[in-house]
Amino acid sequence: MARPERTEPVLYNRLAVLRAERNLSRQELAEALGVNYQTIGYLERSEYNPSLDLALRTAEYFGLPVEAVFSRRPFAPMSSQLYQTPPRLARTTP
Repeated sequence: MARPERTEPVLYNRLAVLRAERNLSRQELAEALGVNYQTIGYLERSEYNPSLDLALRTAEYFGLPVEAVFSRRPFAPMSSQLYQTPPRLARTTP
């Protein structure tokens, strides 16, 4: 059976990364948020957008602003953010 085409915009998230950092299973996160564990999988795969209430509860659970967990644009890879080097300054000769 084919899935219906998605009509709402994709909401990107960092749930899998946040779960991994905290060594949480989908089941554990689901229980903490009061949802079914399958909902966490749907969210992680961007197959489902959370309600405003669920997005806020999720951000609160992780102790982060909601925009650190969910975004309308794809997130930059964490490695590029962690290991970003400052731009090199041009050397000038006196």
